[in-house]
Amino acid sequence: MADIHSPVIDLLQSKNIAFEVIEIPLSEDSKPILDLEALLSAKGLDPTSVVRSVVFKADSGKYTLLAVAGGGRADWGMLRKHLDERKLRMAEYDEVPEATGYVVGAVPPIALPETLRVLVDKGLRNYDAVVIGSGVLGYAIALKGQDLLALLAGVDEGEFVKV
Repeated sequence: MADIHSPVIDLLQSKNIAFEVIEIPLSEDSKPILDLEALLSAKGLDPTSVVRSVVFKADSGKYTLLAVAGGGRADWGMLRKHLDERKLRMAEYDEVPEATGYVVGAVPPIALPETLRVLVDKGLRNYDAVVIGSGVLGYAIALKGQDLLALLAGVDEGEFVKV
C-alpha cells in the first residue's frame, strides 16, 4: 500500500475500516495522466463506482458537498429546494480547498470540516464497493459502499441527480 497520510486515512484506520489505496499517475504539472474511471477499468474495477465530491456555493455564502456515484448530473432544482436556497452554483477551483480543506481532484466525502454541509445521493446505495478521494492528489481509496454509508450516517440522503 502506498504510504500516504491524510485525515481520510486516519478516519478509516480509527474505525477499523478496510480500504485499498489506488495510485493515480500524475504528469509533471500534477495533472492525472488518466482519469480515474479509465484507470479503474484497466484494473478490472467498476468505473461507475467513483464517488464524486461536488462542491456547491449558495448565494448565502454557504458551501455544500454532494457525494454522488455513477453517471448523472446534479438536479439543480432539487438541490436548491432541499437547501432552501434561491441561487446555487458550483464552487470555483480556488474555493474548493477553502470549503473542504482539500485540493480539487482529491476531495473525499468524509473527514471534512464540520461547517460543510454534506448531501448523499441515494444512488450510492447501488454499489458494493466504491472509490473516493483520499485527500492526497494522485491517490484514491477503494472501500465497501456500506462502510462509506456508515461513515456518512446522519447526513441528508436523497435523489439529487438526474440520470
